[in-house]
Amino acid sequence: MNIIEVKDYQAMSEKASLYVIDKVREAPFINLGLATGGTPIGLYKLLVEDYRKNHTSYKNVTTFNLDEYVGLSGNHPNSYRYFMNEKLFNHIGIKKINTFIPNGAADDILNECNMYEQLINQKGGIDLQILGIGSNGHIGFNEPGTKFDSRTHIVDLAPSTREANARFFNTPNEVPTKAITMGISTIMKSKEILLLISGESKSDALHRLLHDGVCESFPASVLKNHPKVTIIADEAALRKKLTLTSCC
Repeated sequence: MNIIEVKDYQAMSEKASLYVIDKVREAPFINLGLATGGTPIGLYKLLVEDYRKNHTSYKNVTTFNLDEYVGLSGNHPNSYRYFMNEKLFNHIGIKKINTFIPNGAADDILNECNMYEQLINQKGGIDLQILGIGSNGHIGFNEPGTKFDSRTHIVDLAPSTREANARFFNTPNEVPTKAITMGISTIMKSKEILLLISGESKSDALHRLLHDGVCESFPASVLKNHPKVTIIADEAALRKKLTLTSCC
């Protein structure tokens, strides 16, 4: 793992944006894996600013999002399709037909999972996957205990994950209980992974990632087995000082 330490959230977002922009310019037909939630918002804002100022082209870029809530259609304000359109896709000249997100409102959710997995493979896989990390170590919506060989699947969201995402809804009860997510095996097939971590609330998770063993009780630990992971973390996230332990 390559760890890049930066001062704060803004610096993390800036470093990540330069990383992604360089990749897009080097490989105009790149397949990007994208994340949602609070962590990548600054990154997406800076990609939009760069597009307006420097006209970086996304016309041949293909994107795959990690996950989507089950039960929310793409026009629901709290769906990840809506989030991505508002925060990024509507503002960078990308072809919407090349932006893929699981359909959380599909009639057959299991079939939707299978189709999404097949689509990623048909498009040649993901070249650069952007990730955040949950306080419990989840990546995508792969909660603790998820099998490392899992592919795109339906998950029951952990209470801690629903609580963390409640800020995006009017009330905690509105947060869906299930989601479609890329599996851990799907994520690990990405050629390269960019993990963004900011804030003291993520310091325990980052410390476990860096210093504990690899086990399914802490999903992000699997990233230690990937050949090309870059972590951009700010000072607050890297502040935790604990002794080496074993997660298993």
